[in-house]
Amino acid sequence: MAQSDRYGYLLGMDASALQDLYEQFKDNPEHVSPDWRLFFEGFDLGVHHDSGRPEQAASASTTEHPGAQTVGSPVGHDEFAVAALIQAYRSRGHLLSKTNPIRERKFRDPGVDLAAHGLTEAQLEQRFQAGQLLGIGATTLSHIIGHLQSIYCRSIGFEYAHIRETEIRQWCQEYFETHAYHYDYQPEKKKRILSKLNEAVVFENFLHKKFVGQKRFSLEGGENTIPALDAAINRAAQLGVESVVIGMAHRGRLNVLANILGKTYEYIFNEFEGIAQPDLSFGDGDVKYHLGFSGQTTTPDGQNVTLDLVPNPSHLEAVDPVLEGFVRARCEMLHQKDYSRIMPIVLHGDAALAGQGVVSEVAQMSQLKGYHTGGSIHFVINNQIGFTTDFDDARSSDYCTAIANAIGVPVVHVNGDDAEAVTFAIEFAVTFRQQFKRDVFVDMVCYRRHGHNESDEPKFTQPTLYSAIDRHPDPRQIYSAELVRRGDINSQLAADMEENFKALLQDRLNLVKQKSVPYKPHSLDKQWEQMRRSTYEDFNSSPPTGIGADAIRTLVDCLTTVPEGFRVIRKVQRVLDERRQLHESGQVNWALAELLAYGSLLLEGKGVRISGQDVIRGTFSHRHAGLRDEETNELFIPLQHINPNQGVFNLYNSLLSEYAVLGFEYGYSLASPHSLTLWEAQFGDFANGAQTVIDQFLTSGESKWRRMSGLVMLLPHGYEGQGPEHSNARPERFLQLSAEMNIVVANCTHPANFFHLLRRQLAWEFRKPLVVMSPKALLRHPLCISPMSELTEGCFREIIDDPQADPHKVKRVLICTGKIYYDLLARQQEEKRKDVAIVRIEQLYPMSEPQLDAIYARYPRAEFVWVQEEPKNMGAWTYMLRFDQNRHLRLIGRKSSASPATGYARVHEQEQAHILQQAFTL
Repeated sequence: MAQSDRYGYLLGMDASALQDLYEQFKDNPEHVSPDWRLFFEGFDLGVHHDSGRPEQAASASTTEHPGAQTVGSPVGHDEFAVAALIQAYRSRGHLLSKTNPIRERKFRDPGVDLAAHGLTEAQLEQRFQAGQLLGIGATTLSHIIGHLQSIYCRSIGFEYAHIRETEIRQWCQEYFETHAYHYDYQPEKKKRILSKLNEAVVFENFLHKKFVGQKRFSLEGGENTIPALDAAINRAAQLGVESVVIGMAHRGRLNVLANILGKTYEYIFNEFEGIAQPDLSFGDGDVKYHLGFSGQTTTPDGQNVTLDLVPNPSHLEAVDPVLEGFVRARCEMLHQKDYSRIMPIVLHGDAALAGQGVVSEVAQMSQLKGYHTGGSIHFVINNQIGFTTDFDDARSSDYCTAIANAIGVPVVHVNGDDAEAVTFAIEFAVTFRQQFKRDVFVDMVCYRRHGHNESDEPKFTQPTLYSAIDRHPDPRQIYSAELVRRGDINSQLAADMEENFKALLQDRLNLVKQKSVPYKPHSLDKQWEQMRRSTYEDFNSSPPTGIGADAIRTLVDCLTTVPEGFRVIRKVQRVLDERRQLHESGQVNWALAELLAYGSLLLEGKGVRISGQDVIRGTFSHRHAGLRDEETNELFIPLQHINPNQGVFNLYNSLLSEYAVLGFEYGYSLASPHSLTLWEAQFGDFANGAQTVIDQFLTSGESKWRRMSGLVMLLPHGYEGQGPEHSNARPERFLQLSAEMNIVVANCTHPANFFHLLRRQLAWEFRKPLVVMSPKALLRHPLCISPMSELTEGCFREIIDDPQADPHKVKRVLICTGKIYYDLLARQQEEKRKDVAIVRIEQLYPMSEPQLDAIYARYPRAEFVWVQEEPKNMGAWTYMLRFDQNRHLRLIGRKSSASPATGYARVHEQEQAHILQQAFTL
């Protein structure tokens, strides 16, 4: 093989690129990276450079450095081969690391054998200057390989070569090669690791003996999770973290609650036994391994850290975006946007991390300005199985952490039986996160001692694996024996700790009362404590939400004024002019009413956050809450410049995600009751991409976990001939989910009513999620205009009667909601019908039954008809039957359909005309 071909692959370079690198070094050493500079400086290439004769260079170097071929080889080819070998270990040595505690890991060729780099075993005792790249100087090839294997091929596998940024990649490399070669903890730290392992094993043994066969989703096999979380919190506190927020699924959750957050065994025991009497007047509760908790801990260094565990459903990874949103809000409201003071930790299972799409969505959010949380610690409890599915069937990638490659962050793979290696891995992760404010992954490879839950028989599907697990000692036994073997603790201390371990277990079995960990509420907690529960009476009428004329004037000036020299796009300037003209004429359209609602809350010192796809402009180019300079592209957001004492207005166009973004905003809304959080779908139909968040958090979170949320969902809805995917926000789904005052579902027809609806969210003494079937065509409908005076007085109207109707003349009452009102109104006015009244239900749920009863009573001789644009099996029709009470309400609408709407414009027009014809044919 020619020399140029033989080494042309070095570090991914061809021969000419490698030569260019060396030429750059000769021209100016500062032109190459520090590691290459050190490498080149170690060669005596001056002879070659001066004489231009490789033969002389070879002769001179061989004579000057006996036994070292490196110096005299033409352009140091063997040296570059060793350098390539070093780089191969750095890049792919993790594939050889001994991270699997229970079985041989699957072989994936890392390309670190000598032949692959043009080297032979005969060269093992030759000395190479390339050792300087590792900081061990010129040394033999065997020493270099041994050193590399001690770093990259033991219980830890470092995966970082995929990181694009040179600074971060080199920082990781230096950290690993400086610290991982020989990490040794002080005796007290080793005792703490063993102590936390004791606690983890005690807890699982306690539950296993006390509650045989009950589901608890044991951590057994992965008990080093507890020392890892303890170490993460302690290291984080050393680096300035004051608050740690944890999100995780059910595996090991009870152990984390007991041994990290300080929830007492007695409390958990009562949950197992069902001794605690739940307050069923406030929701239905949830199983013990889904509940959240808050606590505080004091680290060994004396630092106090607040701990929160976010509640979660069984839907794996669904909690991830919720956690991130919660942390974002906490950081903005408690920590002055200093992300070094608050740290999210997300615990994953290996199968869920690889299989659940929301993981990718959240990862792509991680560095976006609207969703950044300063980086998350991702800790994977990798038990190599998903329910009953082997990892070979669970993913196509080598690792479950493949998403880390997509966003360019490091992964540390670690053997779950090596307690100190796990501690090292998590401490690296925390240090990296605090240094770079980026995500980082720790993949702890372990096993699951039982089945998916404790009543499963895992040998049905993995007989050989579970035979090995049955014979395998637990991590506490392994670490204790290792400490004695190394002489880190003597046999007497080991025996004492064993006795303490048994005594601790007996205490738990005897139900010795534990002291609860005190928790000091912070300001946001106190704000929530001031909120009360809602009652049905709260939804029969609304509190006053009008604002003063001076406030409106101030806001309109703000919304129509740009900084001097700011060049507004001409079409957008027409929007600003229209705002001012509307105000001068005493009117308000939909977009202006919405912006005035936000601005009025900001004037009261409350915060407003809106995100979603294209929310700055608005999907239908109506909002224009942010303006662009047509020459510089500078973004100016008027509502951020009302006055110095206003609340914070955050406005973000989101990534193209529904699931993760809605989950994030839900989490954000949990932090404070005095901030209005909104998510807008591009079209209401697309909300079904976030159905997990809607079902498991938004509509049931208060009932399950007693966590209120005031999140607003704006879902564009209405039949205008745009086809199946752009017509229907599926109101029937939200109405089916409605019960026990859990959410508010509205479909407004009046800009002023929408204004009051938004303001009511923060005027109430409680919080409820609000789902709005927001308009499309009505945004520019000439009749969809409100008098400005309706903003300065009054409140939200749940039901709007026909103001022109004479009850004595009315033979039919058309009850409807949303945009179809204007179609009915046009036909009513066109035909000058006095015998037909139109009533609008603006708040579908909770229904204001006294107001609805009053409508029925007002028209004693009339027939009542529910009119909707949606097919019979959709919309609010079946929901309205809840309130029929033998009033014989009947339906006018589209026929039942599998698809929400026709894709043919002419058919749509025919269907719409047929609805109107039926409505006015008595």
